[in-house]
Amino acid sequence: MNKKKYLTIAKDVINLEIKALQKLKKNINNSFNEAVVHIAKCPSKVILCGVGKSGLIASKIAATLSSVGTPSFNLSAGDSSHGDLGSISKKDILILISYSGQTNELKNIIQYANRNKILLIGIVSKKDSILYKASDIKLLIPRVLESEGIVPTSSTIAQLAIGDALAIASMKYKKFGKLDFKKIHPAGSLGAQLKTVEDIMVNGDKIPFVNENTKMKEALKILNKKNLGILIVRNKKNKTLGIITDGQIRRYNQKKLNLLSMKAKDIMTKKPIGIEKDALAAKALSIMNNNKITSLCVYNKKSKMKTDGVVHIHHILKTNIS
Repeated sequence: MNKKKYLTIAKDVINLEIKALQKLKKNINNSFNEAVVHIAKCPSKVILCGVGKSGLIASKIAATLSSVGTPSFNLSAGDSSHGDLGSISKKDILILISYSGQTNELKNIIQYANRNKILLIGIVSKKDSILYKASDIKLLIPRVLESEGIVPTSSTIAQLAIGDALAIASMKYKKFGKLDFKKIHPAGSLGAQLKTVEDIMVNGDKIPFVNENTKMKEALKILNKKNLGILIVRNKKNKTLGIITDGQIRRYNQKKLNLLSMKAKDIMTKKPIGIEKDALAAKALSIMNNNKITSLCVYNKKSKMKTDGVVHIHHILKTNIS
């Protein structure tokens, strides 16, 4: 077969899937809203199940729901009739996925859900099917053309899309934000990009504080001990007044001024640039790059004048944030 023919096949498959998604988009109705509210308010688990390709889609949707704050898992349709139905409780929500809605392996699960009054959401394409009729909430997937007329492609892409839409909509309903997302994605590049300033800053005794009236002779000892290349200058009320960098100190030495007898307030840069502790570390890096500095004072919402921590550019780079 000519290589150009393969490209035509690829485009034909994708076009069929695009048409399936367009039909799905037009088909979304208030049943979707109802499903979202129930999923978001579910006091227990959301359990998904399908057979064959639909089972693989169910597994992916369960993983996506779990990743955005809705505890979910995939139930094996084959194993469910051999004891695994016991993993479903009355407070759970059951989502069954089947293009035809007539799959034999799902019949026992449907009966179990109806008999025990477990909320059943059906993702199905045939209105005259067992699944459609038995579902408490019916999410109708439009009938679509499959690749070569038989291979589940357009139908599975539609199932996957509505599952993703349910996950994102329920996430929005629950106001599940970036900080929540970070808590359950601590590893990998996602976890790194979602780290906050508070996650990586130094605090407590590690902060190089000096009083505004401290002589630089003593201040330099603190600078060397804390090893951050800066000093945070504050007053008796612990309010931050300024910052002294090792670069400033070098410049004063080059001018041959009597640095050691000077006070911290005499050489500090007033009103140092700061950042809120809940801000993303990536934002801190951006601020540093834009202002050509290497450290930021970290504060909380209650008081910008009080330094709760210090974040250095090296702390950020160590976490692979860019």
